[in-house]
Amino acid sequence: MARRRRREEEHENHERWLVSYADFITLLFAFFVVMYSISQVNEGKYRVLSGAMMDAFRSGSLAIQATPPSGSANTMIEVPNTKPIANAVKGEARIRERQKLEALTSGLSKTLSPLIQGGQLSMNQDDEGIHIEIRDTALFPTGQAAPLGNSPQLLASVARQLAMVDNQIRVEGFTDNTPIRNAVYPSNWELSAARAGSIVRLFMENGIAPDRLVAVGRAETKPAADNGTMEGRARNRRVAITVISNTALQQSDVPNAGSPSSNP
Repeated sequence: MARRRRREEEHENHERWLVSYADFITLLFAFFVVMYSISQVNEGKYRVLSGAMMDAFRSGSLAIQATPPSGSANTMIEVPNTKPIANAVKGEARIRERQKLEALTSGLSKTLSPLIQGGQLSMNQDDEGIHIEIRDTALFPTGQAAPLGNSPQLLASVARQLAMVDNQIRVEGFTDNTPIRNAVYPSNWELSAARAGSIVRLFMENGIAPDRLVAVGRAETKPAADNGTMEGRARNRRVAITVISNTALQQSDVPNAGSPSSNP
């Protein structure tokens, strides 16, 4: 009897490993089910979140509403104070843009120093960008639009510096109120537009992409001084070159640069 009982106990101990093995297989199956379930991305909710984040940076507020299956309640997640983040991002962009234009202004000042010292050119920088005004006598013969003397070389040096940035550039031609009528230009509109277009063409020939440029003819419509005096008329006959700040472009009424054009 003792030998038979001993054999039965040995048989029971020999098969107990099956219990542990079954438990292990069950746990392993549950583990893979969990891993599979958390790896599934809800594309609809991802798109909602992505769109809400973009709106937050534009408007300064974030609201996400997820649409659950039918019969469930909507879930609203609201983060009301994202405006400081958007403002900080915009502020950093403005600082970088201003520093870039300050470096460009410094380089242009050295190139244009002969005209600045001669009182034929003025330049300043503000929130819109860099403003350069050149008297017509420094660039063109009277009543003509082809650059004279060494002005093409000077403008070519300016163009090479402007080609190193990505800003849009507006070139405007201005005249005084004295009528002009010759075989080439029947009015001040044609003369002012031709002068602006002449500089734009020179800029393109020296590496500036055409889609960054716009030429505008203003004639006598925006005088800088009184046309009643000789000095005032001399100041009004000018060309204005504006390097438009990228951060100010969307907030201003400047023409969008495209193919070079002349707009009276």
